Amino acid sequence: MSPPAAAVVRDPHASTVHLPPGAWATVLDGLCAQFTTVSRAQWLDRIARGRVLDGQGGAITPDTPYRVGLRIHYYREVVDEAPIPFTETVLHADDHLVVADKPHFLPVTPAGGYVEQTLLRRLIRRLGNPELVPLHRIDRLTAGLVLFSTNPASRAAYQALFRERRIDKRYQALAPGLPALSFPLRRCTRIVAGEPFFRMRESDGEPNSETQIDVIERGEHDWRYALQPVTGRKHQLRVHMAALGAPIMGDTLYPVLAEKSADDHRQPLMLLAQSLAFVDPLSGERRRFESRLSLQR
Repeated sequence: MSPPAAAVVRDPHASTVHLPPGAWATVLDGLCAQFTTVSRAQWLDRIARGRVLDGQGGAITPDTPYRVGLRIHYYREVVDEAPIPFTETVLHADDHLVVADKPHFLPVTPAGGYVEQTLLRRLIRRLGNPELVPLHRIDRLTAGLVLFSTNPASRAAYQALFRERRIDKRYQALAPGLPALSFPLRRCTRIVAGEPFFRMRESDGEPNSETQIDVIERGEHDWRYALQPVTGRKHQLRVHMAALGAPIMGDTLYPVLAEKSADDHRQPLMLLAQSLAFVDPLSGERRRFESRLSLQR
């Protein structure tokens, strides 16, 4: 049974589009023209299930007239989405926060070919709270802690922790040894978009990224590193380690882009978001969360 229309419109995870200028007779015609990768049959199926609504929360029909500027809410869906065979763990839940331990290969939020097989959608189903919103992101291939806001009333206070760098994030990584370098060290460089679009690279210019790097354990074939990102650039830890000459084990993007293939679940990226620590902006309490996952050679 579809949820009430108003509840769907308030759902922060519904996608929204404002209909652009065009001569289409119906909203359905316009959506088919704008989203060419979604078939007309798929749109009709979503409409029939009440998954396409106008800005007031009213369900559209196949005959709803097209009107330029009309706000339409809909949910992204992926046909035959492949299951990800790993399970997340909820480490903490209260009236304001949820802390989850994310496994390797599971995206945090819907993107590309992943919608239902994401940490966000799994937690919404498990906890029954459509107001869940991630306060930060970690890569799909990275495992470890992700912090979610459960309450819109307190969300801004927790978002400010990340924006104002008042949260201590610690990672572990397995990567080749760097015996010629002295640790701890600080990597401070400029990271910009690379080629193709989903990769990043270091560039000349004013630094915009900083990572503190230390060694936890020197193994025979690889070392275990402690990584503390001061900033939060996309792929920052992976780029910095590769630039030092120690790409993280299992990395298919850095320093060389591997040929595209299906995920090899036997060889995950050896990067773990291990801990989060901060002073709670509501209670003033010092809080620290630790992942229960570990990186196994």
